[in-house]
Amino acid sequence: MDDHEWLAERFEENRNHLRAVAYRMLGSVSEADDAVQEAWLRLSRSGTDGVANLGGWLTTIVGRVCLDQLRMRKARREDPLDFHVPEPIVSRPDSVDPEHEALLADSVGLALLVVLETLTPVERLAFVLHDMFAVPFDEIAPLVDRSPAAARQLASRARRRVQGTAPAADTDLARQRKVVDAFLAASRGGDFEALLAVLDPDVVLRADAGDAPEGVSKLVRGARAVVEQALTFSRFAAFARPALVNGAPGLVTAQGGRPFAVMDFTLADGKIVEINILADLARLSRLDLTILDD
Repeated sequence: MDDHEWLAERFEENRNHLRAVAYRMLGSVSEADDAVQEAWLRLSRSGTDGVANLGGWLTTIVGRVCLDQLRMRKARREDPLDFHVPEPIVSRPDSVDPEHEALLADSVGLALLVVLETLTPVERLAFVLHDMFAVPFDEIAPLVDRSPAAARQLASRARRRVQGTAPAADTDLARQRKVVDAFLAASRGGDFEALLAVLDPDVVLRADAGDAPEGVSKLVRGARAVVEQALTFSRFAAFARPALVNGAPGLVTAQGGRPFAVMDFTLADGKIVEINILADLARLSRLDLTILDD
């Protein structure tokens, strides 16, 4: 085995971990894969001379690549709305996908990713690397051009935002599926009261259709307002099918083999507290939904 083959094997040993880091940073599987590929290119060019901990070194390289991407995204103002629904990971409701499980370890639900989108790029980097992957602040500090103490403050500020905003979700999948099925049945039947029964009074709905002229993005708060939106969904509900969205019961709506929405639900105390809908056709086209085909 030559040096290049050895290096490639070591990199493959770290690939799942690096994809998980990049997905939490970017909220997009396709962009995460691009970031991991860039880390490989940098490794193959520079080699491992002077690298004592290859896994840690690669983690910081991926973090730097993702930070650059987040800064470019912010500079381009790609997300003009006050919210952004990240690209979810969609699985069959009855499947166990080891690749998806590796990406979604530690219950990285879509609701958490939505909150991470509200952080500044450096806050997100400090929080993701330290709180999710235990990277020391001494290693984070050079990435954000701060002292270790300042990097710690970035992570602390981000942690307060996450803890104050991200809902404490139910973890019982069977219970979640029962509630989501009830939501779908009530939507299909146009049943106002049945919809109210499964929604928390302070439920939040985000629908992100991107900047396509045919799409309508909106942020809706409160059970009655969300019910009105759900009732407008009733004409499409017949085309919805169950799926796992970031490891939790959700729905994929498609017609003629063309997906036009992925719906993610966050539950607390048996009620839906958050609904995130990705209806951006451009980003939906990047999702691998062939696994849902019969």
